[in-house]
Amino acid sequence: MVGKANHRGFGYLRRMSSKRWQASYQGPDLGRHKAPHTFVSKGDAEAWLAAERALISSGQWSPPALRRSDDPDSVTFEVYARTWLRDRRLKPRTREGYEHLLQRYLLDDFGSLALTKITPATVRAWWGQLDEATPTVNARAYSLLKAIMNTAVADEEIVANPCRIRSATSVPRAREIRPASIDELSVIVANLPENRRAIALLCSWCAMRIGEVLELRRKDVDLAKKVVRVERSVAWVAGKPIVGSPKSAAGRRVVSIPPHVVPALKEHLDRFVSRGQESLLFPAMDGTSHLQPTVFHDAFSKARAVAGREDLRVHDLRHTGATLAAMTGATLAELQQRLGHSSVGAALRYQHAAAGRDAAIAEALSRMVEPPEPRGAVDD
Repeated sequence: MVGKANHRGFGYLRRMSSKRWQASYQGPDLGRHKAPHTFVSKGDAEAWLAAERALISSGQWSPPALRRSDDPDSVTFEVYARTWLRDRRLKPRTREGYEHLLQRYLLDDFGSLALTKITPATVRAWWGQLDEATPTVNARAYSLLKAIMNTAVADEEIVANPCRIRSATSVPRAREIRPASIDELSVIVANLPENRRAIALLCSWCAMRIGEVLELRRKDVDLAKKVVRVERSVAWVAGKPIVGSPKSAAGRRVVSIPPHVVPALKEHLDRFVSRGQESLLFPAMDGTSHLQPTVFHDAFSKARAVAGREDLRVHDLRHTGATLAAMTGATLAELQQRLGHSSVGAALRYQHAAAGRDAAIAEALSRMVEPPEPRGAVDD
């Protein structure tokens, strides 16, 4: 079993969370001694123990830590990182992103190095040569490296994590998101193709993610109760749609539909959706397969231009919906549930936005009681 020691006649074996094997034994000095690296197979670990026992029997033994430290069989970063990635339970898009970061940003510098040879200085040198124009991808690559090395510490491959650059995982917001106004939303929706308008309505007024919307089926919409059930999401990986669970466990939720949106959704269901309960709300041209997000993005780009909001992204529609919900006085817990957030941190951003609007309202209230400006004198 992973993480439990396997006591033998001589030595101990332990399978790590990385699926590799660790070997150790009690030496003639009564101290516990570990192999300088872990092993891919149990047989390799047993062979190392047998070799150590032979050294003890022949009187040629010395503590492994005092012997050659640059063992050519030491696990390299590439071997360990690929095993780490293989054994993680990740969503397809996340796995694809990690594989890209690993291949593009980490393996050239760290791939051939033994884990024990990656030092804080090595990491700082790598960090220093990254392109400053790509702070977000740099932070993601650093976060991946740090996560892999954290597991290596847990697996006792290394003593300490060499990733110690303060704030390297933090990226300042590159752009301030300006929510769309209600009038701008109306213009955008009106300038979308008729069979795509409901996508923008759900992304904004129901604050749904585009992947959640594009996987909706007739069975998920209950117009009588004015709710939409979010049970699944679709992501495109290597050009193929992959249907899975929403982004987080909290993503499975029931979202109330604002009453003014219900007629538009009813018209969409009547005109553009097949009668079967499994029918997609927004299929591709063939009527059955998933719509590619890029198809909607192209139409959205034209519609936002008409509204004078070339800065607005599709995901900003969700931000708009969340901000509007916060302005109604929704509590933090209510926002968290409506948006499907697993933590309060993200929902808190929208409450801040609502607080800013409240200050504007307070100023408008004060203007209502300001004394009128004096009239000019009237000539006799």
